[in-house]
Amino acid sequence: MSSVWHKILRDLRNPLFRQGYALMANTVITGVLGMGYWLLAAHFYTEEEFGRGQAVITAMRLFASLTALGFVGALARFLPVAGRRTAELVLRGYGLAAATGGVAALGFLLTLPLWGKTYSVLAGFGPGLFFLASVVVWAVFTLQDVVLTGLRRATWVPLNNLVFGLVKMGLLIALAGALPEGGIFVSWVVPTALALIPINWLIFGVIVPRHVKQADPAQEPPRLREIGRFLAGDFPGTLSILAIVYLVPVVIATQVGEATFGRFSMAHTLASMIELLAMNMAVSLTVEGSFDRSQLAANCRRALRRAFMIVVPIIAVAILAAPLILTVFGSKFAEEGTLLLRLMSLAVLPRVLIEVYLSALRAQSEARKLAVVQIGLAVLVLISTVTLFPLAGVNAVGYGLLLSELLVAALIFRDLRKILKFGETGQPSVAQGSPGAA
Repeated sequence: MSSVWHKILRDLRNPLFRQGYALMANTVITGVLGMGYWLLAAHFYTEEEFGRGQAVITAMRLFASLTALGFVGALARFLPVAGRRTAELVLRGYGLAAATGGVAALGFLLTLPLWGKTYSVLAGFGPGLFFLASVVVWAVFTLQDVVLTGLRRATWVPLNNLVFGLVKMGLLIALAGALPEGGIFVSWVVPTALALIPINWLIFGVIVPRHVKQADPAQEPPRLREIGRFLAGDFPGTLSILAIVYLVPVVIATQVGEATFGRFSMAHTLASMIELLAMNMAVSLTVEGSFDRSQLAANCRRALRRAFMIVVPIIAVAILAAPLILTVFGSKFAEEGTLLLRLMSLAVLPRVLIEVYLSALRAQSEARKLAVVQIGLAVLVLISTVTLFPLAGVNAVGYGLLLSELLVAALIFRDLRKILKFGETGQPSVAQGSPGAA
């Protein structure tokens, strides 16, 4: 145990792993507060309102992320080298994400009858306008964490989400009596909007000016054409991953009742939190790869080892204790969600390999390979889920993820081994065999 803590303390001297551990801490904080939030929601609201709240929040995050998640890779890749154009790049990302999400949400609202009974709560001018505003707010909220990470200030991310989570829980309880229908969604959105003010003051008032001041004046900022080429390869793939994370649950919400969806969504949410641990370490890898490509192989090896060191025990606990964890929310949650939680948790193991590989490709601006891997994974997940749904019900999501990610991990394993050994040069990494590569 002492050797593990020694490695962690040594890692904290490395910007990559200081960022990675900050994001992992954020995932833990978000996960714990998220469990507390939904536990309170299950206690203070009806089963139907619980499921409805989950469904509306998932739809909101789907449309807000259409462009926001597309910019995650680009911001992580180009913010470290944006220099004097850093603020412009951030604002462009905010604006495009908000505009695209808003247009998509408007289309959703105009076709609301096609999306089933669960989403009928959004009918009418007032609820529709609030949903539209929430999409714009969440789009910016999603990107501000990426901006902090891209500017090597990821240590602010857990603090931001800690305050956000606590305020959200307090408002959830306060609205239980005053707004028994819709209180879950309102309690989620209002703190999100409030959180934008101090964090973006910090970004544009403190962090960006310091970043610009410290930038190499001789380094030319990335051109819009270069960023556009990167997005042309990364964005289609990111949309594919978006389909896995958010579209699949929205589709499930149109096929099952509100109470059933609430129990499905709780198991799905808990498993997704574990997956975020691997993804957050990978984002930091992209950032550091942009700063220093010569260390890509060494950083990939260390990221892979540390990610497995952290997620494997968590996966083991999730698989063994799944019924006990879900029973906290109610016996029906355990009955209907245990298998799904176990399958999705197990799927995180191959996902670690995939995420490290994808982030290494982003650091090298290998847009075409990025698109192929991400689109291929999404197609496999969607096809397998739809095919298995008549036989396995909501558990089809777990089977689809596990089978698809195992297959993709096997297909990319050979290329990943080359990156782990040689980085991008085709020659052994300069750090290979050194103490820093352990």
